[in-house]
Amino acid sequence: SFRLCGAGVLAATVSPRSLRKRLRAMDWGQVSGILGASAVAFGAFGAHGLKKHIKEPKLLEDWKTAASYQMIHAVMVAVSSLIGASPAAPRLFTAGSICFSGSIYGLVLLPQGHPARKILGPVTPLGGLMFIAGWLCMAFMKRGRPDR
Repeated sequence: SFRLCGAGVLAATVSPRSLRKRLRAMDWGQVSGILGASAVAFGAFGAHGLKKHIKEPKLLEDWKTAASYQMIHAVMVAVSSLIGASPAAPRLFTAGSICFSGSIYGLVLLPQGHPARKILGPVTPLGGLMFIAGWLCMAFMKRGRPDR
């Protein structure tokens, strides 16, 4: 629904119940496909286009790591949603991909001394912790399902 805010601006209002319902109905196959396709695109850019602009081998290797982790966890978004793991697993893999890989892409592209680097640096390990939590959710937390 929409409501009128100050200065005649319309704002969407989403109730917590509505938001939870939308998250439960999330199409994890679609999320997985988008993460996977973008991982391929970022990997190709790193292998071909980025080499012309970035000369430091470590930065190119960091980019490759980010694209690889993004691809692995794009697959795990779909797998975890299909095997009946905790509903937190695909969410954690998605958020981890955005934080871990996204922050590395930013760190590679931004010049030394850029103020955003101070924010992106600590985001990378948080993304890694989300990956670990996703794997642990798969290992130890199952959705409540009746016995078959």
